[in-house]
Amino acid sequence: MTTKMNLLPMSERPYEKLLIYGETTLSNSELLAIIIKTGTKNRTALDLARQVMNLSLGATQNDLRFLQEISIKELMKIHGIGKVKAIELKAVGEIAKRMSQPINLTKICIKTKADVANLLMQEMRYEKKEKLKLILLNNKNVIQKIIDIATGKDNTLIFDIKQILSEPIKLQIPKVILVHNHPSGNSVPSKEDIVATQKIRKSCELMGIQLLDHIVIGDGEYHSAM
Repeated sequence: MTTKMNLLPMSERPYEKLLIYGETTLSNSELLAIIIKTGTKNRTALDLARQVMNLSLGATQNDLRFLQEISIKELMKIHGIGKVKAIELKAVGEIAKRMSQPINLTKICIKTKADVANLLMQEMRYEKKEKLKLILLNNKNVIQKIIDIATGKDNTLIFDIKQILSEPIKLQIPKVILVHNHPSGNSVPSKEDIVATQKIRKSCELMGIQLLDHIVIGDGEYHSAM
């Protein structure tokens, strides 16, 4: 039988526990319970939060990153999680994703492949679709801008080389780096990746732009397609 939240000891209620002991002492379920706020007649907010956490077991247990990928419809399958609560949970996932990004990209200097991977790994490693990004650099390899070029569909990534060249030409950017992810988690470049990279490199050279690298991101790993 479910215990009502107000019958739990003060030290076991998420709000009070955070206030008394600090946010680092709360489990993922307890943190989500604070976002969910209210339960149903038979389930507390903590019970609902535990059910939400159970949805993550297909990926990595106890990993909150699943909130970035799970759909609102999937969340709403849980009795007691309506549209508003589902939207709030999705917002939490997106906030966490954005907080993992550097505060000021334009002050970052790219010196190695690892610099690129470290910059975008957390953002791209869990994407379910292939995404292609372009990093624009000045002559000193300091980032000027990062732009989204294309998002894949049905395991294919379709883009026009004009999409890649348009912004660098407009901003008179001398150097660029391509980055895309493999949703499979395997970062080894495909033959198509390598062929496309060579075509893009040649097109960049014609416009006086240097393609420094093309990084393929997997799940915690990366390779160059150059």
